[in-house]
Parts: sequence; structure tokens; C-alpha cells
Amino acid sequence: MKFWQRIHNHISLKIPAKIALVILALMLLIVLWKRVIIYIEAGEGGVLYRPFDGGVVTDHILTEGVHFLFPLNYAAIYDTRVQIIRHEFDVLTNRGLPVTLKVAVRYRPIFELLGVLHQKVGPDYPNRIILPQIESVLRKGLGNHTPEEIYTNKGMLLSKLIARAIEEVGRKFVIVDDIVIRSVSLPSGVRTAIEEKLVEEQHFLAYTFKLKAEQQEAERKRIEAAGIQDYAEKINATMSDRVLRWHGIQATKDLASSDNAKVVIIGGQKDGLPLMLNAGDWADNSEPEQQDKQ
Repeated sequence: MKFWQRIHNHISLKIPAKIALVILALMLLIVLWKRVIIYIEAGEGGVLYRPFDGGVVTDHILTEGVHFLFPLNYAAIYDTRVQIIRHEFDVLTNRGLPVTLKVAVRYRPIFELLGVLHQKVGPDYPNRIILPQIESVLRKGLGNHTPEEIYTNKGMLLSKLIARAIEEVGRKFVIVDDIVIRSVSLPSGVRTAIEEKLVEEQHFLAYTFKLKAEQQEAERKRIEAAGIQDYAEKINATMSDRVLRWHGIQATKDLASSDNAKVVIIGGQKDGLPLMLNAGDWADNSEPEQQDKQ
């Protein structure tokens, strides 16, 4: 006891009171520095908790940078950037068959509501509000449809459910940017039956398309033939003997005005028009006949 008293007296004499206080403060700072000084990195936000002054502070969010806190207070750090969580949901169809959906959810907390999120839900909010809400929407929506409608996404069924899930989760202090369905798994027998049915439907659609194309081609040919027939009837109705004779006169006139030598036979045709032959052609045709006679 006397030993410790002498040490205390020695320190009191050698070290001034102010220096002792500084040393004590430094020692406390070293011990408690993680609770006094916090560093919030880029893409993060902090929620301050004051155990002796109202608890969670919901109206002020700690932004990026260095912050000094009272030693008894602390801050919960949240990642405010876009994050991705992958999960599998098992739901039942209207026939009681299990369907497994593998999804990827892209989400982020609302920065201004971090205090309320921390107070109402906590850091584990993806497993407490995001995934349960999505599962609830999928179970209610898919439970009224057949496996085939789910597997083929008939009527944009899955897309509509995703939009509804995004809307409902958005009411829970979180923004869901997108929900991607990575795969839809059915029992092997059911999946095989559906795939075979889809193949047969494609074959039927291809046959129907070819049949329709052939019908359209046949209709086109009928219309073309009717047009040709109508054209021929109109031409025959307008081509009288006088018209034909006039065209013959015009052709004879054009032939007579050419520079080539011609042989003209008068009255050689029924219509009274002269018959004109090219003299060169006549000579060429007559030479082989003379050679044959020789």
C-alpha cells in the first residue's frame, strides 16, 4: 500500500495535471477510436443510434467521409449501391405440380429512408422484405395457371408478375430495379410432354403457312388468267376488218419507204394489199434452187 502511494506521489510531483489529462484522453481515444471515429466509404450511408437520446436517428443520414461520434453512440453502415441477390423459389401450379424458378434480383435501399429501414427492418432487409414479397407475388400469381402457361410464359404471365413484385417491394423502403428469371424448371415428364407439344404445334403452323401460301398463289394465277381472258376479249371486240386493213396499209407504207430493194406483187392477197419481198432475200433463196436443178 505504501509502495503504490509513493508511486502516486512521485507521478503527481513529476507530471503536471494537464499533461496527465492529455495522456488519459489519448489512451481513451486509442481504446475507443473505432467508436469515436467512423469512416463511411463511397456508395455507403450511415444510420446513427443514440442509446440515451431517442435511439435511431431517422431524419439525418451520415454521408460519405469521416464522422466523429460520442463514444456511447454508434452508426450502422449500409451499402447504397445497386446489389444483386440470387434465389430459388418453389411454387405450385393450379394442378399441384411443383415449379422451381431461379431469379436474380437487382435492388438498392432508398438513401433518404435508411433510418426508417434500419429501425423497422434492419440490415438483413433482403431476406426479410425483398425475397418474401417476391415469393408471395409468385405464389399467388402462378397458383392459378397451368404448367404449360408458366413454362411458355403465355400472355406475358411472368413479366406481369415481375412488374407487380417490383411495385410491391418498392413500398418497403427499397427500390428493385429488375427481377430476372434465369430458368423455369418443371418435373422431367411434364417438361418433355410440353416440349413435344410445342414441336408439333410448330410443325402444324409451318404446314398451315405453306397451305395458305399455295392458296394465295392459286388465287393469283386465277386472277391473272381472268385478266388475260378479259384483255383478249376486249382486243377481239375492237379488231374489226377495217382496223386490220388500216394497220396493213400503214405497215406496207413503212416498208415501201425503206431504202432496201423490193419485189412487189400486185393483188397477191385477199385484202388487195401488195405483197413486198426483199430483193436480196429473193436472190439468196433462188440460188440454191438453181444449184439443185444443175
